[in-house]
Amino acid sequence: MPSSIIDPQNPDMPASRKIAAFLRSARVAHLATADREGRPHVIPICFAFDGEGLYSPIDEKPKKRLPLLLKRIKNIRENPHVSVVVDRYDDDWRRLAYVLITGRAKVLVKGQRHQRTVLLLRRKYPQYRHMAIQDRPMIQIKPTRVKSWGNL
Repeated sequence: MPSSIIDPQNPDMPASRKIAAFLRSARVAHLATADREGRPHVIPICFAFDGEGLYSPIDEKPKKRLPLLLKRIKNIRENPHVSVVVDRYDDDWRRLAYVLITGRAKVLVKGQRHQRTVLLLRRKYPQYRHMAIQDRPMIQIKPTRVKSWGNL
């Protein structure tokens, strides 16, 4: 089970560097969760990558429910197994690529990792500089399997 997308035994390995660069440059991903009965739920997310995992905030964009009652949060609490796909489409199909991450998710509501992630997200997305994401739940995804395809 990888604890990091960057191989700690060989951090200069081209595949690891390419995957990390691809993840850091991507603006959107798709998070797949499932409830305890296996019913899937897929949504687009904004995220940050810190070299070991992905983090997605429950931000202030309009939602129909309170943050901790959202389907993705309920699903993660019932079933922490998730998948995330980060992809690039291009009409030039030689440029198609994706990274598929399978892992375990949990909800962070405070702590040092939550605080560090807020900084990463605010660096990546200027919109978050004006949102109180420091006071909101954050989804942490620790990869157990990473697969890539295409021209990263």
